[in-house]
Amino acid sequence: MTVTYDYAGKSVLVTGGTRGIGAGIAAAFHAAGADVTVCARTRPERPGHRFAQADVRDPEQVDRLIGGFDRLDVVVNNAGGSPHAPVEGTSPRLHARVIELNLTAPLLVSQRAYPLLAASGGAVVMIGSASGARPSPGTSAYGAAKAGLHHLARCLAAEWAPLVRVNTVVVGLAATRDAADHYGGRSDLDGRAIPAGRMATPADVAAACLWLAAPGYVTGAEVRVDGGGEVPAWRHLV
Repeated sequence: MTVTYDYAGKSVLVTGGTRGIGAGIAAAFHAAGADVTVCARTRPERPGHRFAQADVRDPEQVDRLIGGFDRLDVVVNNAGGSPHAPVEGTSPRLHARVIELNLTAPLLVSQRAYPLLAASGGAVVMIGSASGARPSPGTSAYGAAKAGLHHLARCLAAEWAPLVRVNTVVVGLAATRDAADHYGGRSDLDGRAIPAGRMATPADVAAACLWLAAPGYVTGAEVRVDGGGEVPAWRHLV
C-alpha cells in the first residue's frame, strides 16, 4: 500500500536541500504539492525548487532567510554534516563550526520560524543521526551535536505545544553521494551491517518527514530510519 500526502498550498523550507538527503526531502514535498524552498551556502548547479542562499550558522542570514516568507507550514532542519575530524590534533575552531552547523543552526532557524509556524499550526522536523545515539569515533563533535539536536527537539516540542509540533528523524547509515567518504570507501552496505540489508535512501528519510510534518498528535518523537540499526561487531566474531 502506498501512502500519499496532500501538501497543496503549504509552504515548506528545507535547509541544505540542494543535495543528498535534503534534495530527496525537497523532492518528496514538491511531489505532494507543497511550495518548496531550499537553502544552502552555494547555489545548486541545476535548481529544482525556489532557492535562497544562506549560511544557517549566521543569525543575520537566518533572519534574512525567514524574513522572505509570509507563511511557513513546515521547516525541515536538514543542513548538517562533518568531515572526518579526530579530536586529537584538529582545530578547536573546526569542532566549533561542526557544532554550530549541526546544533546551533537548527535552533536559530526554528526560533526565527516559530511565529510563522505558530500562525499556521505547523511543524519542525529535525534530521538527526545515529551518531547522536551511539559512539561516533572520528566525528565526536558531530555525534555530540546530533545528541544535542535530539534533545533540543524534545525541549521545543514541550515548549511550543500545542501550536507547533517538533519531531526528529534519526537517520542511520545512508546511501548518498558522500557515503563512500564515511564508510570506508563503500557506497552500499548489506545485511552484515544493517538488518534490513541495505543503507537508507533519501526517499526513505523523506517518507518519514512527510508523515511527521502532516497534521497530527505526534510531537517530541524520534523516528529511527536505520533499517533496524547496526549489527554489533561481535556478531561477526562468532
